[in-house]
Amino acid sequence: MGLKIHRPKRGSMAYYPRKRAESLVAKFRVWPDPHAGKPMLLGFAAYKAGMAHAVIIDDRPTSPFYSKEIIRPVTMLDAPPIKVLAFRTYYYDPWKNLKLSLGEVWSPEVPKDILRKVVTLPEKFNKEEMMKKVLDNIDIITEVRAIVSTQPRLSGIGKKTPEILEIPIGGVDDMNQIVKYADSLLGKEVNVNDVFSEGQYVDVAAITKGKGLQGVVKRFNVKILPKWHKHRKGYRRIGAIGPQNPALAFTTPRPGQMGLHKRIEYNKRILRIGLNGTEITPKSGFPHYGAIKGPYIVLDGSIPGVTKRLVTLRFPVRPRPSTYPTGKVQIVWLSTQLLQGA
Repeated sequence: MGLKIHRPKRGSMAYYPRKRAESLVAKFRVWPDPHAGKPMLLGFAAYKAGMAHAVIIDDRPTSPFYSKEIIRPVTMLDAPPIKVLAFRTYYYDPWKNLKLSLGEVWSPEVPKDILRKVVTLPEKFNKEEMMKKVLDNIDIITEVRAIVSTQPRLSGIGKKTPEILEIPIGGVDDMNQIVKYADSLLGKEVNVNDVFSEGQYVDVAAITKGKGLQGVVKRFNVKILPKWHKHRKGYRRIGAIGPQNPALAFTTPRPGQMGLHKRIEYNKRILRIGLNGTEITPKSGFPHYGAIKGPYIVLDGSIPGVTKRLVTLRFPVRPRPSTYPTGKVQIVWLSTQLLQGA
């Protein structure tokens, strides 16, 4: 028998189709509920400001560096408060599909910047009439989601148009408490420390950096053909795209769009939540971003996306085992110096 050659396929098939994201606002399809015992938003949104490095005390008991200082890369997120514009109620149909049932209950006052995103809005919202409809049909409501908008004017991003997204409300199983809590949030701001706490793990969704049209070598890590052999039609290409019959496989590496895809990073730990961004902003500001003016988040590790891009955070859908620590992390030193060109 001849030698069996193992040649696995280049590139992952897990992310097909590799096309550009529909929106720069990354959305979650699943929102885990921590059942904290009180109504709360199940997510938050922030802007990516940049990266740095920090010296922290390793608090993982199973780590060989337990109780010792380690250096970790960290991501800085600018997290201005989000504004609650309305809440929307959902119910399940007989086929267990989530459908809009009772419309929306909007705040009587909507910020003017919303008109930069939404073309037309009613002059006045009849909150009492919409609220009465919700309370009369509260028995069939299965989920309540808040319609929130970001406030980029409070960030260092340098733009005015906000992003609008839905964030579910959970924490308890009593729908009356959830609706009452949603009603109390209308027109108000929610800070990041109202949702998350230091030391806990979160999932981060973002849109990756776009790289445009790329060939198969960069897009799928296809091996470059020998330049001195079989290069009449090029060497940065595949040898054959497959048989004409029965059909060409969609998994065959082909040139196309690379980047600008939605990706989720699981179990990123929050090292710090602060209210004064000058504590972590370098003297000259973050490159291509500027200064963080207000609340901020320091995440352990890196996340997808480029500077100024919106990222969405939620509670972890794949929680860490109970052996992992979830308490506050001791930060010995956090870099505020720019190392570009050093």
